[in-house]
Amino acid sequence: MSALLSPDTPAYAVPQANLVPVSDHLGKLMPIPASRMFLINKSLKVFQEKQPGVPIFDASQGDGGASLPGVPEALLDRAFELQKQHGTAYDMPFGTDAYRKLVAEKYWKLEPDTGWGPANVIGTQGGRDGLVKAYQAMLTLGHGRQGDVIIVSRVPWISYNWGPYGIGANVMWAPGRAEEAWSYTPEAIQACVAEAAKTGRKVAGLVITSPDNPTGQTLTMERQIVLAKAALEAGVAYVLFDWMYHAVGDSEGSDVNALLRAFEPKERERIMVLDGITKCLGGSNIRNCHLLAPEAVVKMIVAQASHTVIPSFFSLAVAMAAYEKGLQEAAASIIGPCRESRAWLRTYLKDQGLTHIIGQGYYAFINVADAVQAKGWADTEPMGQYLAENVGVAVVPGAFFSPYGGDWIRFSYATPQARTQGAAERLIGALNDLKK
Repeated sequence: MSALLSPDTPAYAVPQANLVPVSDHLGKLMPIPASRMFLINKSLKVFQEKQPGVPIFDASQGDGGASLPGVPEALLDRAFELQKQHGTAYDMPFGTDAYRKLVAEKYWKLEPDTGWGPANVIGTQGGRDGLVKAYQAMLTLGHGRQGDVIIVSRVPWISYNWGPYGIGANVMWAPGRAEEAWSYTPEAIQACVAEAAKTGRKVAGLVITSPDNPTGQTLTMERQIVLAKAALEAGVAYVLFDWMYHAVGDSEGSDVNALLRAFEPKERERIMVLDGITKCLGGSNIRNCHLLAPEAVVKMIVAQASHTVIPSFFSLAVAMAAYEKGLQEAAASIIGPCRESRAWLRTYLKDQGLTHIIGQGYYAFINVADAVQAKGWADTEPMGQYLAENVGVAVVPGAFFSPYGGDWIRFSYATPQARTQGAAERLIGALNDLKK
C-alpha cells in the first residue's frame, strides 16, 4: 500500500490514472430546454376564462392518474400497510428483495431456462430514473466513453432527446418515414452505426419503444427481436426495450420469457427491459418503475445508485400491492377505459379520413398538415396553443418531439370513452374550421 499524503496536502479521492479527463465540452453543449409537455394543458385556463362552464378536454398527457381514476384506494391502503410493516429505514439501492421477487416471479413469471430471476431486477424512482441509469450503463459498459451515441426513432418522446444528452451521450434520430410510422429497419440501424463512425463515435445503445410514445406505433415481438439482433450484429453495445405502455394494450402485454429465449446467453448480456406502473396503473406521481438487466449492468447501477437515487419504499409497495393482486385486475380501472376509447377512436379517425397512427398504448398521432398550411403556420406548435385557448382541447404538437413531427399532433385517449369522444369531435370540428 502506498504511503498516505500528509493531511496538510490536498489529495484526490481516486488514483491519478482514474481521474476524469479535463474537457471543455460542457461549456459547448446546447442548453437543455425545459419540457413543454407539462405546460400545454395550462392554456386550457384561457378557454375557461373566455367560456366559463363549457367543458374542456385534456387530450395532451398520458397520465392515467389525472384523466382516469389512478391507483385504486385499496392498493394505496395495502401499500401503506406494507410501509408500516417495513418501517422507514434505508433499503438497498435496487429496492428490496421482496420487490425483486414479486417482479420476477409474480409479474414477469421469469422461467429458469432464461437464466434471469430476482437478481436481474432493479427498482427505480420512475421511468426517467430508470432510463438515465440505463444510459449510464450503456456508456460505461458499452465502449467506456462519453460522447458515444444513443439511437432513437425519428420522432421520439421528447425526453429521449435530452435525457441521454444530459449525461454525455449524443442522440441520433434513425432514418424513418412518416408513412411507416418512422419505424426502425435493420438498414436504418446500420446506417446510424456508419454515420456515428464518421465522427469517431460508436453506438452505446438503441431504444426500442413499443407501444411507442408519441405515435402509438406497436411492433410485434418478432419484429422487436429482428431489430435488436440487427443492432447487436452492427456493433450497438446495448438494446433497451421500453415497454412502459405494453400493459394497457388490447392484449395482456409482452412476454419477456419469449424475448429472452430469442437471444443466446451472450446476447442477453446486452439487452435491458424497462417497465413499471406509471402508465398502466395511473401511478405517474407514485414514481415506480424497474429495469430488467444482465448481471454486469445490475452490479454497476446498484453501486452507483448507492450514492445517488435509491427508490422510495412506498413506490415499491404500490407496485407490490398491484403485482400481488395481478396487474390486469389491479389496473382494470385504467386498462378497461383505455381499450374502450382506443376501439372507438380507431373507427372514428378512419371514418374521418384522417391520416393517423393508432396502435396500442395511450396515443394516436394525427396528421393535420392541411390545417397547418391553411393557417400559414410553420408547424403544429402554434396549433397546440390555439386549440387549448380557443377550442378547449389540449393536444401535444408533434413539433415538440422533433421537426419531423411538425405536421402532426399527439392525441391522448387515456380517458373514459365519453371524454375521448367529446375531445375528438371537438378537435375535428376545429380542424375543419381552420381549413376554411
